[in-house]
Amino acid sequence: MRKINIVILFILFFTSCVSPHIHNYHFNQKTAAPKLKEDFIVLKKILEANHPSLYWFTPKDSIDNYFNAAINSIIDSLTETECRNKVASVVSKIHCGHTSVHFSKDYTKHSEEHRYPMFPLSIKTWGDTMVVVGSYLPKDSIFKRGTIITSVNGRSNKQLLDSMFDIISTDGYSNTYKSQVISGNFPLWYRISWGLDTIYHISYLDSSGKEKMAIIHNYSPFKPKKVIVPKTTDSIKSIVKSLPIPKGLSSKQKRQARLLNLRSLSIDSTNSIAYMRLTTFADGNLRSFFRRSFKAIKEHKAKSLIIDVRENTGGYISTSNLFTKYIINRPFKNADTLAAIANHIRHPFYVRESLKYWFSSRLISRKMSDGRYHDRRVETHYFHPKTNYHFDGKVVVLQGGYTYSAATMFTSTAKGQDNVTIVGEESGGGNYGNTATYLPTIILPNSKLRIILPTYRMVMDAKRKKDGLGVQPDIPIRVSAQDIKKGIDVKVEKAKEIISSE
Repeated sequence: MRKINIVILFILFFTSCVSPHIHNYHFNQKTAAPKLKEDFIVLKKILEANHPSLYWFTPKDSIDNYFNAAINSIIDSLTETECRNKVASVVSKIHCGHTSVHFSKDYTKHSEEHRYPMFPLSIKTWGDTMVVVGSYLPKDSIFKRGTIITSVNGRSNKQLLDSMFDIISTDGYSNTYKSQVISGNFPLWYRISWGLDTIYHISYLDSSGKEKMAIIHNYSPFKPKKVIVPKTTDSIKSIVKSLPIPKGLSSKQKRQARLLNLRSLSIDSTNSIAYMRLTTFADGNLRSFFRRSFKAIKEHKAKSLIIDVRENTGGYISTSNLFTKYIINRPFKNADTLAAIANHIRHPFYVRESLKYWFSSRLISRKMSDGRYHDRRVETHYFHPKTNYHFDGKVVVLQGGYTYSAATMFTSTAKGQDNVTIVGEESGGGNYGNTATYLPTIILPNSKLRIILPTYRMVMDAKRKKDGLGVQPDIPIRVSAQDIKKGIDVKVEKAKEIISSE
């Protein structure tokens, strides 16, 4: 057995070497039809052999039909953007948010050089609603913040958004995450989905509610200019995390400013309310931040805590667990089931980090009666609440479509606790389960598109309904066009109202 393992190890080492780069690359270059068809065949083979939730929400015959239809539709060479859209459209039908499609490394490296021209408006979306958040055009007197858009170049909001939704992966059937992603960079998703137009005929509602039409051009500056964004935490992650660092700061001050973009704490001693904003469970020296923050909350005798995870797309499960310990009042575990199809990557030539997976799988998993390889420690280990600086007061959690992965694990665990109220929108991450652990990357042989490959299926709580939905808020709140216009954060205001009514 030892000799067999050594042989497998050497095979993995010498075959897991597909190059992520294209020789003599030209930005957004085309891939010949036969080559792209080969990419689809390789992708399907890898997913069938390794993906733990390939048929969780979509039956096998449907997945087969989606792949076959895509392959048969390829009759000519396609640009990388077109290749990405075609692959992403099929992958999105799996309804697994962690199975996401990314451009090649070469495309990503050169994309900043080709950023402009671009669609000139920043837009917030929900459902089929599109509302202007800001304009990149310096003298735009029409599309002010809060303006409702009804169509662009003759395409209805539904047509525009459906095309974008079709190429974004998400857990289950909820579209809240997709809406947030598009809101984060509407110009980018418009360009990916519909290409670049020279001018835009935009229908909108004026201040009296009457539909009007205006014509505007692309935004193509000589230097990137700051877009006008709303003064509210509903301006999503990609905007918040790219806030410019003021000039003239020392290295220490710049580092502190970057950390504030990731996490922050403020305490209103007069009203005994603490407000904590967490945009990630990955970066930001969070372990020490949690300790200092909850110590400060206790020292200031804050009776209520607002936790804002609307921009938090996840990160390390261990960090999410640590944070949960400060809030939860009972033992908890991450999952009832955490299982993989195999204890090694099949077809490793096309998968980066397959060797790393081979090692880790043998350390943590063992084959069970269902034929899958389970991480029994995760399935059986309970975490216990913190004793030092544990918060026992009133907690209001703000969540939204960007609340994903490890962030959803926190909100789903805290939901239902007597002193916790969840306010906002349905989370983007699934409430029943996900594939948030052990995520190597597939490199397609010709287009070099990158597809994240989940290896373990996680069922967080088998007692929950497998309905393809996210964590539902206790009090649903959605932003409106008027809220955006006035710069009102209705979710924070609702949280304050809940606290004051106690």
